[in-house]
Amino acid sequence: MKYDYLIVGAGFAGAVMAERLASQSNKKVLIVEKRNHVGGNVYDVYDEHGILIHKYGPHIFHTNSKEVFDYLSKFTEWRFYEHKVLANYQGDHFPIPINRITINKFFDLDLKTEGEVKSFLSTKIENRFPILNSEDIIVNQVGRELFEAFFKNYTKKQWNLFPNELSPSVCGRIPVRFNDDYRYFTDKYQFMPKEGYTKMFEKMLSHKNIEVALSTDYKKIIDNTKFDKIIYTGPIDAFFDYQFGKLPYRSIRFEYEYYKKQNYQSAGQVNFVDMKEEFTRVTEYKYLTLQNTDATTISKEFSLQDGEPYYPIPTDMNRKLFLRYKQEAEKLKNIIFCGRLAEYQYYNMDQVIAYSLNKFRKLANA
Repeated sequence: MKYDYLIVGAGFAGAVMAERLASQSNKKVLIVEKRNHVGGNVYDVYDEHGILIHKYGPHIFHTNSKEVFDYLSKFTEWRFYEHKVLANYQGDHFPIPINRITINKFFDLDLKTEGEVKSFLSTKIENRFPILNSEDIIVNQVGRELFEAFFKNYTKKQWNLFPNELSPSVCGRIPVRFNDDYRYFTDKYQFMPKEGYTKMFEKMLSHKNIEVALSTDYKKIIDNTKFDKIIYTGPIDAFFDYQFGKLPYRSIRFEYEYYKKQNYQSAGQVNFVDMKEEFTRVTEYKYLTLQNTDATTISKEFSLQDGEPYYPIPTDMNRKLFLRYKQEAEKLKNIIFCGRLAEYQYYNMDQVIAYSLNKFRKLANA
């Protein structure tokens, strides 16, 4: 059989492109995935205790885009969920992102209005200009003490780099609030797929024009497969056989623990921001899935230098290496590089979906 598109990778970028090409352009698509499941890093599965877990760490859907929300709604029903995160600092819990509750508790204050919080922080912040790294952006917002407590060591554990070694974009993604709102996200649409992400992906890829090959390395089948174009969503350096060297990523090792009690902790996610514990955060999945069971499963996350590529490391040196690969990619005809790994760029889920929908529109109109 001849395919119009060979798509490498069954995460969001690959799945959205496959679904749109099949359903809107009547294209024949073969989607090839090296893992034994669809869904990429948002894959979820029931563990041996019947608890629905996220195999590659917690993924919370949130967006302000009606287009993205309406698109995914074709493949899932939703369950309302607002994510709450606590920071464990020296054995005590503080809301994250930093807000009035965090500030009052940390400094033993009783600030009551947003104006009082802003006025207090104005006595703590260090005005740095230009903003060159993640330390600059945080001390410029909340000052040295909150930076040292909640950002410095957590960032080092997660990235093996201190904030002053990382792009401002890393810590700049975390807001600071002057009120008591301690939802982690404030987007208009905050939901979780009612039956989980994997079921949603299976529906996305159930079109008659889509064939899915799991546990398959595309390089081993490419010479015997007929197709017109490739959409590649894997690591761009792997596509070129690392000819300029490997692009660095941070990876994660997960340790799962099961407890015969209603809940393990008081929020879905607790970040361990000091160096007392080696792991970075603990996720309790029942908060995310609202399962009604008398037992619970958690995961502890340990950041690693090697392993599955999770987070591109945003430094100037790594950016320059990526651009060398990008220049090679731009020379190739009939190969489209798409998604987080192919662009060495961290995207939220909704950003990947919006990006892929836009990429499809450009293809369809070409």
